[in-house]
Amino acid sequence: MRRRAAAALLTACALLLGGCGEASAPQETVKSVERMQSVPVTAAVEGGYVAPPFVDAVFHDAAAEGNEIARLDLSSLEEGYVAVSATSAHRLKFQVIHGEEVYTYDLSSDGTPGIFPLSCGDGEYRFRVMENVTDKKYAEVYGCERSVTLLDEFQPFIRPNAYVPYTASSECVKKAAELSAGANSETEFVAAVYRYIGSSVKYDTHKAETVTSGYLPDPDETMRTGKGICFDYAALAASMLRSQGIPTKEIFGYVSPEGLYHAWNMFYTAESGWVTVSFETDKNDWNRLDMTFAANGADDKFIGDGSNYSDLYWY
Repeated sequence: MRRRAAAALLTACALLLGGCGEASAPQETVKSVERMQSVPVTAAVEGGYVAPPFVDAVFHDAAAEGNEIARLDLSSLEEGYVAVSATSAHRLKFQVIHGEEVYTYDLSSDGTPGIFPLSCGDGEYRFRVMENVTDKKYAEVYGCERSVTLLDEFQPFIRPNAYVPYTASSECVKKAAELSAGANSETEFVAAVYRYIGSSVKYDTHKAETVTSGYLPDPDETMRTGKGICFDYAALAASMLRSQGIPTKEIFGYVSPEGLYHAWNMFYTAESGWVTVSFETDKNDWNRLDMTFAANGADDKFIGDGSNYSDLYWY
């Protein structure tokens, strides 16, 4: 990616993006984006881009294990996710632990299954369902450990999950299929999604100022209302791209120099570098896509300038 000075533009965008995340974000070691070098999931096809079959993530009740409170479906670990169903009269949380990396999620207490990605790739994982006991204290009610070997590095980022929620019948998926049908390559499809979201969704300042902890996006609602915060932009972009076979990360982290807690995307392309809609991509690498800035006035002085981004969590 070309690196350009962006301090002035970021300052101008600070007020716009002030509500992108909680003020007290977890202070963990910042990860740099890894360079995936394995065979890509999708590729350009002569005569047009052909999206692969829809890839889902589901809770398999017959395969679940656990106790009277929590049941974990571990049958799809190689496909990059764990599914959980739990029932309790108290608040619940679910943790996915990989070494020093800890992802903590709110978990529905009415038995509705949740899908959670194995964002850290291969390795040893510990899964914990925790129940609220008093104030902000939680106690483990079920836990287990598993060794995970993914089918490939892309698996967690080609499926829906709690932070990137969509189904085959979602309106955002239907729109994505429409856009992909008119694309001649995977990068042309990404550009079409970029243009669509940038022209149809505006930043919701009121929502940014009032959003509460635990908020989860609804990509279809973002499409219907035509507005959202950075989490909404990132979830909509990830849903549309993933549904058509483009590996896409939804990332939370910080943008310097103001240290804004923010959400954006990275997508993977196997095609040659290209320049379109104010950003360029690299061959055989993850490419940054910040729809919030793109849709609200930022230009190529900022979009794609990875030196300003520090990744914390991938979903």
